[in-house]
Amino acid sequence: MAKTQVNPTRMELTRLKKKLVTASRGHKLLKDKRDELMRQFLNMVRENMELRKEVEAGIRAANKNFVIARAAMSEETLHTALMAPKQEVYLETEKKNVMSVELPVFEYRTRTADTNDIYAYGFAFTSGDLDDAVKSLADVLPQMLQLAEKEKDCQLMAAEIEKTRRRVNALEHVIIPETRENIRYITMKLDENERSSQIRLLKVKDMMLEKTHHYQE
Repeated sequence: MAKTQVNPTRMELTRLKKKLVTASRGHKLLKDKRDELMRQFLNMVRENMELRKEVEAGIRAANKNFVIARAAMSEETLHTALMAPKQEVYLETEKKNVMSVELPVFEYRTRTADTNDIYAYGFAFTSGDLDDAVKSLADVLPQMLQLAEKEKDCQLMAAEIEKTRRRVNALEHVIIPETRENIRYITMKLDENERSSQIRLLKVKDMMLEKTHHYQE
């Protein structure tokens, strides 16, 4: 139903027609954006699932190595060996734009380039299983960061998809139908006014003819 506050004028009709064209074009663009976001989101979800499997497998292997190391070493020796880490990791974040969505990019660097600095202990009183455990954790770190990045990407893309979906629905079910109904309402009113004007003109013409020619029906 047309809104009662709509002014049935030709200027308003022109404005609403332009609004309808813009809304229809925006609706198509937003639908295309939503479909492309969904495509990329599904690809991200698949990559995320595969990456999660790899990370979980790496963590399980690391935990297994730590259990074996703990069985071969005393608890005090194990705690002492891991008490003061030698290597440090610094996380840096950047952003990339994908379909107007700002997605994070995680990069990391270590304090030193020496790969042996992951071992914060001497090898004399520790077992090789502990070395394997520490190495396996160091190896899975890049995948863990990638997983965190993908998880955040999926969250942000899902939020953007939902926002775009709401806009598409608003245009499709509210704005465009209301605009079309208002255009129809104004068109009908203008047609009525034009018919009324024609009738009045005909009556005026008849009155003038009657007065001029002293003609009565």
